[in-house]
Amino acid sequence: MKAANPIVRTLLVVLVVAVIAGCASSRTQESTGQYVDDSAITAKVKAAMLEDPGLKSLQVGVETFKGTVQLSGFVNSAEMRNRAATVASRVNGVKSVKNDLVVK
Repeated sequence: MKAANPIVRTLLVVLVVAVIAGCASSRTQESTGQYVDDSAITAKVKAAMLEDPGLKSLQVGVETFKGTVQLSGFVNSAEMRNRAATVASRVNGVKSVKNDLVVK
């Protein structure tokens, strides 16, 4: 029975290492914590755009990856495009904004 104890310990250590490695981030993948943070940033950016009278009616797509916010969709003017980027950049937690909005 004592021989099984080191095997159980070894399996437990391997399991813990696998779980930790599974939560780690890479260049192309977020960790669980980063995913949650980015989801919160996305929600804050969308809320900020809804609060802005000039952007309220726009259908702007917002995605966040490791603090970088990407805006996509169509707007009616270059002014609205720039305003959307400015509003997004002011949200707490946003590191940069990639403005892929297209003027119709």
